[in-house]
Amino acid sequence: MIHGWWYRSCSLIGAVLITAVGVVIANHPFAQALTTTYVPLLWRLDPVTLTGDAFQIATWTSVVLVAGALVPLFKPRPWRVLDVITYTQKRVVVAGLALATLGYFNWSYRLPRSTLAILIAVLLVLLPLWFVLIRTKTPNDHDRTIIVGDDLAQIEEIAASSSGEIVGYLSPPITYADEPPQHDATQPSPIVADGSGASVNDIGLPRLGGLSKLETVLLEHDIDTVCLAYRTADRGEFFGTLDLCHKHGVAAKVHREYADDVLTSAEDVSTLARVDVEPWDPQDYVFKRLFDIGFAGFGLLVLSPLVVVISIAIKLDSPGPIFYTQDRTAGFGDTFPVYKFRSMVPEGDSAAPVDDAENDRITRVGRVLRKTHMDEVPQLWSILVGNMSVVGPRAAWTEEERILEQETDAWRKRWFVKPGLTGLAQINGAKSTDPDMKLRYDLQYIRKQSFWFDLTIVIRQLWQVAEDVIRMIVQNTGKINKKGE
Repeated sequence: MIHGWWYRSCSLIGAVLITAVGVVIANHPFAQALTTTYVPLLWRLDPVTLTGDAFQIATWTSVVLVAGALVPLFKPRPWRVLDVITYTQKRVVVAGLALATLGYFNWSYRLPRSTLAILIAVLLVLLPLWFVLIRTKTPNDHDRTIIVGDDLAQIEEIAASSSGEIVGYLSPPITYADEPPQHDATQPSPIVADGSGASVNDIGLPRLGGLSKLETVLLEHDIDTVCLAYRTADRGEFFGTLDLCHKHGVAAKVHREYADDVLTSAEDVSTLARVDVEPWDPQDYVFKRLFDIGFAGFGLLVLSPLVVVISIAIKLDSPGPIFYTQDRTAGFGDTFPVYKFRSMVPEGDSAAPVDDAENDRITRVGRVLRKTHMDEVPQLWSILVGNMSVVGPRAAWTEEERILEQETDAWRKRWFVKPGLTGLAQINGAKSTDPDMKLRYDLQYIRKQSFWFDLTIVIRQLWQVAEDVIRMIVQNTGKINKKGE
């Protein structure tokens, strides 16, 4: 991976050369004839080949406009691979529109439309590959690393274990360090920072600021890896750090002494273990998102008449709103509003998990909705907009989460993936009333997750819903027959 001015120079020179080569390819008679023969969009365009001064001026114009459009990508900073590809292609399209605009005004040396179309198609492939290539690590690369946390002793131990270039660390203004196991050094004194900028302490690392400056430091120092050194971090600090690592494509690592097999790969045996902040394979992620959109869109369309019927039934059955809104925990500890059909009387909401059989607040329509799972239909909207997925750990109420965290160790590990409408815990009957069992199934799903595993869970869930609906119809039919007798 290239950093600093080497990256600026290589990215600019590469973009210029690739654009020039792209013009040559697009202007070649063979490419013109081939594309205008076999590409439907270009059938109506006559192949035109530029020569002499016209070709040189068109080439320089293309190089200047494309390089100018890519200016933000010449600055070294952490990028996710998918973001690099998407952003580069957007900029190429902008440059293509600018070239087309010049041609619209009958400029003497404008690119012919066939040449422009071929050029943009070539650049949409070659330029993203170039920017991904210069950001890809090689076996001899040394990561630019920062350490983020609230435990000075752990920071010191990670610094000694890291093979990369330690740029510095971020920590709260006052950091007290407990002596970690197997650590013989004298306990370091607290660090008191005055907020005036970087300072160097007795472990020899510059302090780059507080935890709130993490994103700024990632961008300004072009960081490759963040090492976690938390001991008493709250939800916002710990998962906020992982969220930023995921956002910018930065690797996250933790000292194996403080690691957990859910947070790290079982095959990773190094002292600093990698935290999988994006457990989905990119291809599986695309399939999963497309499946979510298709499932939610189709479900909302097909069930729209039923939504009207349920809404009327709820209003006739009991006073109160049709929909019930509640804040639930999303990926990386964030929150989002979830919508369900109201199945209980509005008063007396409690965070403590209660079994439906013991809950006297459930209305008559609500019991039918819960048994048939129809109260979950509005959550298809949350899936459609991307707050939820069809399959994943069940999103819990934020107030309920606090209780479950106290009762069950490592409850937060469920937050490493997007919450789902259904999941492995749901199809196996695990509920919040038994948080230990629910957690075991959720963690099992996180370890095994894949697109095909999701399909299996969805099929089993749909089968269970069908069984529940049939069972309810049979029971109600039996009650009616008994009354008739």
